[in-house]
Amino acid sequence: MNSTPEWIARSVSRLRTAAPAADTKAADKPARAVLDKTVTDVVPKTPQPRGTHERLQATLRRGQEALSPRALRRLLADLQEVVAPQVSEIEGGRRAQAVADWYAKAEPEERRDMWLLMCEQFAPDASRFKSARARYEAAAGTEEEGQAEISLRRALVSPRTRLLQRFAVFPQGMRFLVDLRAELLPQLKGDKRLLPLDAELEHLFSTWFDVAFLELRRLSWDSPASLLEKLIKYEAVHDIRSWADLKNRLDSDRRCYGFFHPRLPGEPLIFVEVALLDKMSSSITPLLDESAAPVDISRATTAIFYSISNTQTGLRGVSFGDSLIKHVVETLTAEFPRLRTFATLSPIPGLRPWLGKHAGAMLERLDDKRRAELGRAVGFEPPQATHLLAALDKAAELDARSPVRQVLLECAAYYLGRELPDGKPADPVARFHLGNGARVERLNWGGDPSAKGLKQSYGLMVNYLYDLKRLDKHRSLLAQGKVPMSGEIESLCRG
Repeated sequence: MNSTPEWIARSVSRLRTAAPAADTKAADKPARAVLDKTVTDVVPKTPQPRGTHERLQATLRRGQEALSPRALRRLLADLQEVVAPQVSEIEGGRRAQAVADWYAKAEPEERRDMWLLMCEQFAPDASRFKSARARYEAAAGTEEEGQAEISLRRALVSPRTRLLQRFAVFPQGMRFLVDLRAELLPQLKGDKRLLPLDAELEHLFSTWFDVAFLELRRLSWDSPASLLEKLIKYEAVHDIRSWADLKNRLDSDRRCYGFFHPRLPGEPLIFVEVALLDKMSSSITPLLDESAAPVDISRATTAIFYSISNTQTGLRGVSFGDSLIKHVVETLTAEFPRLRTFATLSPIPGLRPWLGKHAGAMLERLDDKRRAELGRAVGFEPPQATHLLAALDKAAELDARSPVRQVLLECAAYYLGRELPDGKPADPVARFHLGNGARVERLNWGGDPSAKGLKQSYGLMVNYLYDLKRLDKHRSLLAQGKVPMSGEIESLCRG
């Protein structure tokens, strides 16, 4: 026997198949609407997840909920005890550590329930905020304005803020919070209810990890082995292949510096690798050559930042790079007064995917003569985007006079110097350095011939120049939607 929902669905299907001619359709709309609504009503809907307010009042768990209502109430009570008004900071920290111990043993979905409690049960008091805001607006321009502002600020401090502050009290509390956010971040897109907790953590981290509380340290071959292992683990630009590779990067003509926080001892938050040279570097290969003889640092005039790596996913959105480069430049200048040039040798990780989408538009910028030259080079006239992209897969084989090579350089310059979605450079590395006040200085063909370099940018690398006297000017230009660049890059952008 067929079920009623299946019978209704089949009947509706037959009615639609045998629909009358166009002139009679209008008369059947009400009937079809009733049938469509009937089908919609009988098709099971995916239930919306219950919020913690509803779950705390329930007696049984539902569907995929991890913690039972009873366990959820118990966890909420433990969290509330952490921020109880009569509890001291030290005792609150001890209670927070007990919750962290539970968290360490919890399943991922149970941890998610704790995040939801922190979001929904420790939110600011909306009525208190509304009242404080009205008082502040009424007091504007009067002698009561200052006190009204204080009240407004206090109303904005949520119980969640105090809760997270208590977690930061116990010895491993900062590590716990940073790791918690690293685990939380991938879940935000799928569950917007978690956004308040992320925003609160990012705000607190921006204060707790302010550069005023960080220490710049040089890392050398004499550093503890546990710290050197962290460099190998966290290196994000050019993988460290071996201990010999690491030793080369810490040789006499190299420097490596990292920012450290007192609550995360032995853990670099970000580190930069520097090569001391007599000119701007155009290729990463000699810098990573373990057999190369060290440069005479007494003759060095140029510092090349060839790798900058953030190490803590949980600190995403907290910026260290600008301050790190400034501090490193000051440190290097004090040690090596002959240094005059500070630049990077950087990858262009977004170039290949960007060109895959915009190759056609870039071809349209070519005049007839250039398009014909390119067509002859790729074997198709007129050349299409697919022809150009196929030819670029063999970029390492192109000679200096190849039209394909010239087009790629122009595309890369345009990508770095003109592509500004939402007013910011499209390439993530460009966004970092240009935001710090650097300018796009030079493109380097075959700068990274590794498989990774070819996959990212057909082997191209770029130098960003840090002109210490023009950093503010460059930031100002970028804020106006103009990328600071050298004449060479400007010429390539024009094509």
